[in-house]
Amino acid sequence: QVQVEESGGGLVPAGGSLRLSCTASGPLNDDRYAQAWFRQAPGKEREGISCISVAGAEFYADSIKDHFTISRDGMNTTVRLQLNNLKPEDTAIYYCAAAVTRYCPGSWALGSRYKYWGQGTQVTVSS
Repeated sequence: QVQVEESGGGLVPAGGSLRLSCTASGPLNDDRYAQAWFRQAPGKEREGISCISVAGAEFYADSIKDHFTISRDGMNTTVRLQLNNLKPEDTAIYYCAAAVTRYCPGSWALGSRYKYWGQGTQVTVSS
């Protein structure tokens, strides 16, 4: 079983920044997974926003590609999402998901492509 855990959400004013972190730990020390970020705003459908493979290939949704950046740490165990120039419409619960593969799946923005999910972290941007 793979455990996925997010951290780093909070309340920030418009124009501010946050950095979200996600760890995906499996039963083996060398387990590594492609990881993605999704978000769900109140009353809206879940939206896939970014994915990064174990090798570091990055994918972004058009809606956020100019102000969010995904990255991995050197040991590949933690994935981070840097949120810059936040807007009130970025307010949502942000979820991290891990795939069963080391590469981002085709149609990476579909939630059904990921098997393991975290509980989510709230990001609130005040106007």
